[in-house]
Amino acid sequence: MSRPPVQREPRPPGLRGATRVLLERELDLAWSGGGGPLLACGFFVCLTAVLPLAVGGDFRTLGPVAGGVAWLALALASLLSLERLFERDLEDGALDLLALGHLPMEAVVMIKALAQWIAVGVPLALTAPIAAMALGLPPALAPLAALSALIGGAGFALTGTLGAALALGARRGGLLIAVVVLPLFIPPVVFGAGALERASSGQSPVPALAFLGAYVLFAAVITAFASAAAVRNAQG
Repeated sequence: MSRPPVQREPRPPGLRGATRVLLERELDLAWSGGGGPLLACGFFVCLTAVLPLAVGGDFRTLGPVAGGVAWLALALASLLSLERLFERDLEDGALDLLALGHLPMEAVVMIKALAQWIAVGVPLALTAPIAAMALGLPPALAPLAALSALIGGAGFALTGTLGAALALGARRGGLLIAVVVLPLFIPPVVFGAGALERASSGQSPVPALAFLGAYVLFAAVITAFASAAAVRNAQG
């Protein structure tokens, strides 16, 4: 008689597998939650379209402020999907399961920030050159607008994740996130708009981009530990 096949227990996923599963989950939630990046990109385009209608379509008027207005609209569009970043997991108990999983809470926070950047920051960065050129930015600066928005979008995702963690469990969390996050959005807006302004005047945008990258690295360190502490406090 042949022996029945031995039933082996499934091996628990390692750190790499847990990271991949969590990232895929966060991206699915970002796309399925009320339109995902389509809502942010639509808001971004509509906001940049309002200014020419309000002040007129003269590029001599819009050109000097095109970079600043585009970056301000980019920052506001990045706020739209932050409220549900942790709140939905707290409501359905998924946050408790994530706290007991293979990954430390610091890693969970950074994966959520990465998913936020991929799902919202990257589409906004691809939309940024079109919106900036509609405001009067020279077409030659379109690649720089996309690159700076891509770097700045990482900063927005990191600081936005921190704001979402600090507002976790609070009433009117969306308003609290805006109050916490908008002051933190000022440096990337200044550096990103400065890069476009320097390029428009014939100067090198590298110093402004370097400051923008330094902000992203600083935000990554702060977000990992501060957000994890805020989530643990909300759970306790």
